Amino acid sequence: MQPGTVTLIKNVTAATMTDAQLGLIEQAAIVAHNGVIQWVGRENALPMEYQHLVLASEERQSATIIDGHGMLATPALTDCHTHLVWAGSRANEFRQRLHGASYQDIAEQGGGILSTVRATRAASEDALFRMTLPRAKALLSQGVAHVEIKSGYGLSLDDELKQLRVARRIGDALPLRVSTTLLAAHALPPEFANDSDGYIDYVVREILPAAANQGLVDAVDVFCEQIGFSREQTDRVFRAAKQLGIPVKLHAEQLSDQDGAALMASYQGLSADHLEYLSDKGIRAMADAGSVAVLLPGAFYFLRETKLPPIQALRDAKVPIAIATDANPGSSPLIQLPLMMHFACTLFQMTPEESWLGVTKHAAAALGDHQQGTLAPNQRADIALWDLESPEAMCYEFGINPLRHLLIGGEQVSKDQLA
Repeated sequence: MQPGTVTLIKNVTAATMTDAQLGLIEQAAIVAHNGVIQWVGRENALPMEYQHLVLASEERQSATIIDGHGMLATPALTDCHTHLVWAGSRANEFRQRLHGASYQDIAEQGGGILSTVRATRAASEDALFRMTLPRAKALLSQGVAHVEIKSGYGLSLDDELKQLRVARRIGDALPLRVSTTLLAAHALPPEFANDSDGYIDYVVREILPAAANQGLVDAVDVFCEQIGFSREQTDRVFRAAKQLGIPVKLHAEQLSDQDGAALMASYQGLSADHLEYLSDKGIRAMADAGSVAVLLPGAFYFLRETKLPPIQALRDAKVPIAIATDANPGSSPLIQLPLMMHFACTLFQMTPEESWLGVTKHAAAALGDHQQGTLAPNQRADIALWDLESPEAMCYEFGINPLRHLLIGGEQVSKDQLA
């Protein structure tokens, strides 16, 4: 082995996520070198070149040994759909919802997304960074190594770029890997009232090119819905993204079937998200394109929705299913990815295995990241160790954080950063 930092994790049960049953290996060991996994398997099959490390019990200059004491080792988690950068509170809308107001009712009264837009526009970049940092730290403390952060609360050139810069700064300030998504087509800003086509022109001609030129955007998203943007308008944004070589994803079929998932799939998009009203046509298109279905049980729960996504049909079509927080101030103010795993089981009747795959392998795929999400050679050494007796225990209970160690790129995240 070439010189460099070697990490050996021993005495664990490894859930490698390499098959539908999580690829469990009992009495396992994991070896990483320079931030990349080199070997995973039963400890008694450890290659000769690493066997001298098994007897070591403390950190050396060139090797770190972690005794898992029987803990569960998994890939670090990925939260593949968040809106973490925002200002203001919508707690007042919570009371309205409790009295029967719908998502659409609140939006039509000038609340909803637009109330967050006003607060986010008024906040400075530094203030937004300070507001966002504890949200991102919360995810890190739950074992999340990769998070997607969308814009969409600026809805102007300067304010969308401001949100994206804050997201990039979060990735610089924390060990978290941050993927940014431009969601300028999230809602119609007041200055474009009754002119949605004009606003899409503005997004395509000004906001998107500027974000791309400044290296601030990893993917492009649209809210394709009756209270958002039409399929035709979504297509315009996607065409512009394709011309710039930027992958696309979509808020699709949350409140009605707009045939958005099929459109996204026609662009070989990364994912379609929400999907309560997803049609058979959309499922077939996603399966053919290899796109990921990102389910957001937090929004389903918080909005008290009743129509479930077509989970069995997605299974039958072998569409990969991811789970995410959808962390945002309006429809899912729930910055707790393990809770989403619980909701996926209790609300969506998913299995614990599906939930685990949904926050690791499939969530990473939803961000176009194929170097994370499994414990396998040549994958990044993003590894979490949990004080859990079994994988299903993560989905069974919540309230006590079982995370004991988190490695990102082979480096241990400090206890202070996880606090």
